[in-house]
Amino acid sequence: MTTPTPDTPPALLADRFKTLRYDEDERAVIVLDRRKYPFTTEFVTLRTVEEVAQAIENMTVQGGPPLAYVAGLGLAMAARDLDAAPARIGVYLERIARRLLATRPTADDLNHLIPAALQVAQDAIREGLDPFRPMLDFVNSEIQRGNEVSRLCGIHAARLVNDGDQVLTHCIAGAALCWMLWTAKNQGKKVHVIGCETRPYFQGARLTAASVQEMGIDFTLITDGMSAHLMSIGRIDKFICAADRITLDGHITNKVGTLTHAIAAHHFGKPFYVLGYDGPDPHTETGADIPIEERDPSEIFHARGETGTVRTAINGIEGYYPAFDITPPHLIGAICTDRGIFAPNAIRDYFTTQSSLS
Repeated sequence: MTTPTPDTPPALLADRFKTLRYDEDERAVIVLDRRKYPFTTEFVTLRTVEEVAQAIENMTVQGGPPLAYVAGLGLAMAARDLDAAPARIGVYLERIARRLLATRPTADDLNHLIPAALQVAQDAIREGLDPFRPMLDFVNSEIQRGNEVSRLCGIHAARLVNDGDQVLTHCIAGAALCWMLWTAKNQGKKVHVIGCETRPYFQGARLTAASVQEMGIDFTLITDGMSAHLMSIGRIDKFICAADRITLDGHITNKVGTLTHAIAAHHFGKPFYVLGYDGPDPHTETGADIPIEERDPSEIFHARGETGTVRTAINGIEGYYPAFDITPPHLIGAICTDRGIFAPNAIRDYFTTQSSLS
């Protein structure tokens, strides 16, 4: 792996590998298989909408924004070869959109991008245009917008990181975490990241650890149940993670286990900061309005969540796997976004705030 310099972006997989894209030559959506990275860098070619949907559901694609982008590219691909009356095309794309929206219900990025891409298609159809190219251009523009949102969010969040901090993170905080750490490092701050392994897919042990290590930042791996003990002995200074959805009243949902770490941080007086990217979901008022995805319980019986890998549980028992949990605002110190840093109970102000960064 290449060690970046202060003049280059941090270790962002999407920038270096183009981990998700529509390939004009292949006429397919190409994605990095995040179940296997970094041990194996393997790309999967998705030629149908159903293959795109299954790649999202089976965790080939991981992370709120990436799964939304892949779904959007899949919706555009569905419009590519249609040869029918405009009304029939519109009805077909609406059905495809419903299939894609059903893949992962908790993260709000998917619920924003797919309806917006569908609207682009409908506008093109009304103008007598082939909807494929406008949809593809729209999704690619959203990917670029997401890159900038990540950069600004990370730069703002770096203000909350002090020299010498031991920072706990959970699951994949994504590009904003990389930008936060990269910015802090270039400001001369020495940071030590402590990452939970994140059962059952081990995103922390693989994806987060690989990105942090590539940036030349110290990383210590712990199991998901160790954080309270480390806080009690002074080995964790603050907890920072991302959010798959933020409500208008300041609740956040993230990978299951986040609530446990937040409760421990509150008990031991450690601040908990959220990387909130582009702010709250304007359609989700409070935590009770967040749908929690419940995945196949058999995933927790196996290493890396996949049948065929090492089984870690005996046969004949039951399992339960809610993929996310919800953390209330009183446990959250601040929510960092591309427009600045907000108290949880003031996150509505995001919509009337402009970023001070360019």
